[in-house]
Amino acid sequence: MTGILAIDQGTTSSRAIYFDNDLKPRASHGQEFSQIYPKSGWVEHDPEEIWRSVVRSCQCVIDKVGEVPSAIGITNQRETVIVWDRETGRPLGNAIVWQDRRTAEDCARLKKEGFEATVTKRTGLLLDPYFSASKLAWILQNIAGATERASRGELCFGTVDSYLIWRLSHGRSHVTDLTNACRTLLVNIDSGQWDNELLKKFGIPRAMLPEIKDSADQFGVTDSSIFGKEIPILGVAGDQQAAAVGQACFQPGMLKSTYGTGCFALLNTGIERCDSSHRLLTTVAYRLKGKTHYALEGSIFVAGAVVQWLRDALGLIEQASEAEQLAVNADLEQQIFIVPAFTGLGAPYWDAHCRGAVFGLTRNSGVKELARAALESVAYQTRDLLEAMKSDLPNIDKAIVLRVDGGMSISDFTMQNVSNQLGVPVDRPKITETTALGAAYLAGLQLGIYPDPIDFSERWSLERRFEPQTSAKLEAQKYAGWKDAVRRTLTSFDDGR
Repeated sequence: MTGILAIDQGTTSSRAIYFDNDLKPRASHGQEFSQIYPKSGWVEHDPEEIWRSVVRSCQCVIDKVGEVPSAIGITNQRETVIVWDRETGRPLGNAIVWQDRRTAEDCARLKKEGFEATVTKRTGLLLDPYFSASKLAWILQNIAGATERASRGELCFGTVDSYLIWRLSHGRSHVTDLTNACRTLLVNIDSGQWDNELLKKFGIPRAMLPEIKDSADQFGVTDSSIFGKEIPILGVAGDQQAAAVGQACFQPGMLKSTYGTGCFALLNTGIERCDSSHRLLTTVAYRLKGKTHYALEGSIFVAGAVVQWLRDALGLIEQASEAEQLAVNADLEQQIFIVPAFTGLGAPYWDAHCRGAVFGLTRNSGVKELARAALESVAYQTRDLLEAMKSDLPNIDKAIVLRVDGGMSISDFTMQNVSNQLGVPVDRPKITETTALGAAYLAGLQLGIYPDPIDFSERWSLERRFEPQTSAKLEAQKYAGWKDAVRRTLTSFDDGR
């Protein structure tokens, strides 16, 4: 049984899934790793722990299947920054995670200088700590001699995909793909190349950057000492773009939303970039055979992480799955709103300074009501994104269907709430591990064992469709309450405080 091994390196865990020649998952293994919070708003990972979790997951899957795969596809948490020694492979320190807000003041300074317009024109993004450039600049500025070493070519920078490929190939391949590179604030998405002016502004030496490739391409081969033989790495995409591929969103107007630690909605806009007037991101959906396809993206920093907060920080539940049952039995008369701005708010607000808040508590409010408010916050935030997309592209409102995936998509309560709040059908596929599926598909496409995008689209299979079940008037009232809660949260943490 020859197949593809997909590495899905996420924010809280690493997973490996083996897909056969028919794109069916045959074996999987996942392993969580530590979340490191050195200061308020700082989030880090240990690159060595990530590496060990990936190798362990891959080896477990290979052992289950009893066969080394024909190729590897990689998908990964985006924007997270790692810098390592080119000679030894040792990281200079912890990875700075996409959620990290330590460079908020640096980004605010650049905005005051009027630089955001240049950034948006060239990258499609906004000046925000979410993206890689300010994090990388922080590392170079705060580790003695790092800038000089990077200029001499002694240091490598990479997002997680690039770091894993480097380790898997024993330092023979320093590469990335365009979907990851375009999230660094350092790439011109029209040319698909590193941008000299942006590199200069952020103080990033070109010598430390990886080579940019297509999403289905030759990324190198694993060293035989790791899995017993050399395996080609043939597919790479950032997690949200990989999910869009796995959901077969190849046609303009197709929309997917992935519910993991955060929530990320991508709307395929075709081969022409679409610039948002409502603070959404213009990004690369994928690049195949040198042809770039673009998307509008809305990024929510906290989705599934709000349930983890109930479990880990408050101790209200022991398992994430308990939140749904609690929410179902909550008092419907209470309107509680949790604004989970634990590391700021993403699209369409983009406020790095605000923090989470809870509104509407009464003496009768309890665990059930908090659980319901936590899950409902996901629906409200998704509506924020869809409303912005509809404003940018009014024609998409005619026959929109949202395809969902990710760990949180298995919650019927949450997906029904999303459908109710958005007023559109929500389709959940039979394979909800679409991020890994997308990575596997890209590798198999390059290998020549998987069908072209059109044929692949025809294989997409629906598990359940959620249709709106409540009145638009009721949902509008609830959404108005959410918008008021967000307004109060943003006002409480105003920059002028």
